[in-house]
Amino acid sequence: MSQQTATETETSAHRGGTVGTVWALVITSVAGFMAALDNLVVTTALPSIRKDLGGALGDLEWTVSAYTLTFAVLLMFGAALGDRFGRRRMFLVGLTVFTGASAAAAMATGINTLIAARAIQGVGAAIMMPLTLTLLTAAVPAAKRGMAYGIWGAVNGLAVASGPLIGGSLTEHVSWHWIFWLNVPLGIALLPLARLRLAESHGTGAPLDIPGTLLASGGLFGIVYGLVRGPADGWTAPLVLTGLFAGTALLIAFILYSTRAKNPMLPMRLFRSRAFSGINAASLLMFLGMFGSIFLLSQFMQGVLGYSPTEAGLRMLPWTGMPMLVAPIAGILSDRIGGRPVVAAGLFFQAAGLAWMATVVAPGVSYAAQLPGLIISGIGMALYFAPAANLVMSSVLPKEQGIASGANNALREVGGALGIAIMSSIFSSQGGYESAQTFVDGLQPALITGAAVVALAAVAALLIPRRRGATTATPVEEEATPALEPIAG
Repeated sequence: MSQQTATETETSAHRGGTVGTVWALVITSVAGFMAALDNLVVTTALPSIRKDLGGALGDLEWTVSAYTLTFAVLLMFGAALGDRFGRRRMFLVGLTVFTGASAAAAMATGINTLIAARAIQGVGAAIMMPLTLTLLTAAVPAAKRGMAYGIWGAVNGLAVASGPLIGGSLTEHVSWHWIFWLNVPLGIALLPLARLRLAESHGTGAPLDIPGTLLASGGLFGIVYGLVRGPADGWTAPLVLTGLFAGTALLIAFILYSTRAKNPMLPMRLFRSRAFSGINAASLLMFLGMFGSIFLLSQFMQGVLGYSPTEAGLRMLPWTGMPMLVAPIAGILSDRIGGRPVVAAGLFFQAAGLAWMATVVAPGVSYAAQLPGLIISGIGMALYFAPAANLVMSSVLPKEQGIASGANNALREVGGALGIAIMSSIFSSQGGYESAQTFVDGLQPALITGAAVVALAAVAALLIPRRRGATTATPVEEEATPALEPIAG
């Protein structure tokens, strides 16, 4: 990185002092909330959407899948656009696209129009989401990043976990259209704030890696398509098999290409860092176990225990709302003792909470019996989110933080899609929707699998090197250090 770029990054980190930090935290957290929320917010609204717009079951599933596909596939490309053309500039572009597509989804008069709007929403979110973390990093002094990441992580975690509650409540008490209208005033308010309050920053300035973009996007599309459609269409369906095999082949080609390219979109040398590899493996496995569990448990509370979407969401609050209380504390802890032990502890807590739920679920289980598992899971989620963001950003040099954020978000999205696919398959093979007991018969082994996967994520987190010295170095100090593992956190 040139001295000018280093100076720009260092200056932007302190621009506006505390006021600038607070504005950056508010803007990036709200934008991240909007993008993360739309992963699952539609699920509880599908019956109402079908009643209004028609469409077969497969069409309804595409209102969820269209967003997941474009979001996961284009995350790394969105980060690369920000590094090349300016992170604030591309953040504004992504936010504009996302807000406009949300309005189009709210006004959709047919199921195909809604699916198209959801796909465009995913494009906007893929540009916007990875840049929230790099813009926040640029605005916050190194010594305070743990707490800032804690709040950012808490808001994002709350969005992921409360999507079914918000979607169900709006659908039940207002209209399904408002799960999309909700984004519009937020997006309109954020646009001028982001333009005025966020400092511009860039990455390496290297030209876009078009071959790498095509290979990575094609590979992720094939794999995510196969994972999303597998449970519905069958794992031996021609398009599902084609997607999985072709996607895997394209990703292998992407890896081979990136080891030889002059300016690759994702330098493979980053994975030689135990810190970078460890936190990305932990993130993928965490989202695999968590997404699949939330997907099935929300159905259990409604379909077996008889709660309405709102009632089910309220009873999930000890899990889904805990990050708002604990994640900022987790961020402060990561500043003081390093992110590795906090992340590992959080993942073990999450695994223990899922294991508890697996042991108590039954057709007539009381809420009191479920409560300890929900609380433990909530504490675990909160301890994971904040330090994980810190570990990702501190495991690479400042000029590579954009693509590091994009890669981590892409792996998390693939993990979430994989979790829903795997745990749905386990559920279907061991149980079903025929009765309350058959649902529990399928839910228990799925939750045990989720707990085991999250425990494996904790083991991956323990492979991250221990912290050496301060939590994060300044951009100039990091640039002067040629080691591939600058700080483990």
